[in-house]
Amino acid sequence: MRQGKEAHWDFLLAMMDDPKVLLEIMDRSGVWRVGLVNYVSPEVMGFTDATNTFAATYARANAERLLPYGGVHPRYSRDPAGDVDRLIDLGIRLLKIHPPHQLFPANAYTEGLDALGAIYRRCEERGLPVMVHTGTSIFPGARNKYGRPMELDDVAIDFPDLRIVMAHGGRPLYMEEAFFVLRRHRNVSLDVSGIPPAKLLEYFPRLAELADRTLWGTDWPSPGVKDLRQNIDQFLELPLTDPQRTAILETNALALFPAR
Repeated sequence: MRQGKEAHWDFLLAMMDDPKVLLEIMDRSGVWRVGLVNYVSPEVMGFTDATNTFAATYARANAERLLPYGGVHPRYSRDPAGDVDRLIDLGIRLLKIHPPHQLFPANAYTEGLDALGAIYRRCEERGLPVMVHTGTSIFPGARNKYGRPMELDDVAIDFPDLRIVMAHGGRPLYMEEAFFVLRRHRNVSLDVSGIPPAKLLEYFPRLAELADRTLWGTDWPSPGVKDLRQNIDQFLELPLTDPQRTAILETNALALFPAR
């Protein structure tokens, strides 16, 4: 977790302890809202379901601007549907699935992991969006064979009213798969976090065609993402129209997460 961030580690710990620090960074960067990405991954990351309470509590400092994400791990939950309900009661705004870190494919319910299907079903019923990591991970123990976007083809078919956010667009290996899934399924959106903005149109040359289902994100403070504002400025230099930029930076997220 510290790799590439050693010089700022004390600052990052202070930010985790005090949401006011993050809000000040957002103000300086011209950022209105952020998604606080959390999920359950005991084997690879050491994250238990306590991360849900952490995210929800942290976000209460400013519920309008801080959107807490959380998770239910299907192999550790005894009541997957009920656990989704409890996330919503906590104030969690999106459920995160991370196949390479949770060690199952996104469509594992088709091969016997029934609890995963129950999680998707309850999220569909309750209107809770689900973000699924696609692409690789360098963390020790991560299983990158589970990071392919094509598994979301099953999920989008089997849960047609589930709002699915495809995180990272399969970068750096599976962008063509990701774009196919995005084009095929209206209930899938593309999250571009973790992709260097200057390379975004290299990864997705036809991005403008689906600007209405593309969501801005940075993956800050991960290694390689130095500054929220810098990423936005680099994005604004891309040859997109003003309506396309506005959709990606603002209005698509407002449709997914209406302001309260």
